Amino acid sequence: MRFFAAAEEAVGSSELTVDATTLAALTARLRGDHPALAEILPRCSVLVDGARVDESWPLTADAVVDVLPPFAGG
Repeated sequence: MRFFAAAEEAVGSSELTVDATTLAALTARLRGDHPALAEILPRCSVLVDGARVDESWPLTADAVVDVLPPFAGG
């Protein structure tokens, strides 16, 4: 997993390795492990291998998940 901007600050790292079978299971675990992230996660874009997918999306061992909070400016 890769975290950017406020998500990185909330987790305290730019990258983590987390085992989960679906995107829903992954985000549930993140909410439990990182309460500060739980507050901003609903506003974030979560991409799996560069694409927006449904929460039921199955995750493979080599999937790259990006958590991107809203950005302003340009």
